[in-house]
Amino acid sequence: MSEFRQAFVSFFVSLKLTVGLLAFSIVLVFWATLAQVKLGIWGVQEHFFRTFFVFGRFPGTEIPVPIFPGGYFLGGLLLINLLAAHVQRFRFSWKKAGILLTHSGLILLLVGELLSGLWQEDFQMRLDEGETKDYSESFRLNELVVIDATDPEWDDVVAIPEGILARNKELQHPKLPFRIVPRAYYPNAQLQMKGPQAPAPTGAAPDLATRDLGTRVSVTPLRMTYRDNERNLPSAFVELIGPDGTLGTWLVSPMITQAQSFDFGGRTWKLQLRFAREHKPFSLSLLDFSHDRYPGTEIPKNFSSRIRLKAEDGSEDREVLIYMNNPLRYQGLTFYQAGFENDDRTTVLQVVRNPSWILPYIACTLMSVGLLLQFGYHLVGFIRRRTAARASAAV
Repeated sequence: MSEFRQAFVSFFVSLKLTVGLLAFSIVLVFWATLAQVKLGIWGVQEHFFRTFFVFGRFPGTEIPVPIFPGGYFLGGLLLINLLAAHVQRFRFSWKKAGILLTHSGLILLLVGELLSGLWQEDFQMRLDEGETKDYSESFRLNELVVIDATDPEWDDVVAIPEGILARNKELQHPKLPFRIVPRAYYPNAQLQMKGPQAPAPTGAAPDLATRDLGTRVSVTPLRMTYRDNERNLPSAFVELIGPDGTLGTWLVSPMITQAQSFDFGGRTWKLQLRFAREHKPFSLSLLDFSHDRYPGTEIPKNFSSRIRLKAEDGSEDREVLIYMNNPLRYQGLTFYQAGFENDDRTTVLQVVRNPSWILPYIACTLMSVGLLLQFGYHLVGFIRRRTAARASAAV
């Protein structure tokens, strides 16, 4: 048992393991850089770095097969290797204080990246001039919402994550008097209005809709996209089944921007597949958007949004100017100026929640101080030795 323990410890503190992990990391980064042309930044992060293994497909099938260690696997082993080496070999002394700070910064950097991958959330908020919103929308996630709109003063909303539609599993929510049965789901699709004499588009999905707009629209599945400036627009056929039988099958998609209404059980309901929303205990109103250009050109110089921030509890009511490199930070969220639409009348804010955002700054500071201490210590020692050698030569 002692020999096994010694071999186990020797493996994790080994410098060979460090070199091997760094070599694998170089290959992973190079591979991901090439794949970014096809997958985009977010796709590369999910496929290569925020995973334990990079998966491929077994030839001729859709079966995923691990083919290379991913970022979590390599980063986790590097973290264990570094910690184990310190516990096993390192003995603190002022002479090695710089090394300790440098390695502490590296450990904190690895932990910070892990926490960012687990906790960071990215949303967007689009505001027209004069518009007020208390929610942001996801750029990649969607949700199916069933809304009880009977009361004209408020809506009772049941939001269902897109992943449930993708699994095609029946759902019965306690707030709903009917069951939701996904009949077909397409992660990316194109919608096209049907013409009286026009044939169905090539590759169109079977027509399953029996209610509302879906009966007049054809759905053509598309390959999923991972490019940074594009997003997948899913579509699904959803059947609602009450106690006495089916209520019909609806086509839902974020491209259908207006919720589809129907009556059941003496109440008015709405059905919609929309970008996933995150509601907040405060609202933002766009007072004015400015798009500055260099004189005599159409080259952008600056984007800025004058926002009114108002909290529900009345604790905040103030104006804020958001512009490039000057975001709004409030309640753990950061609002960046990301772009504009509709001839400078609509601002696009990127909304980021990252509780560990400060860790990379602390890590880089620790590593910088550690390297300065370490090199400074050796520099002072070198100068002292040279001075002593010159003194001895002079005598």
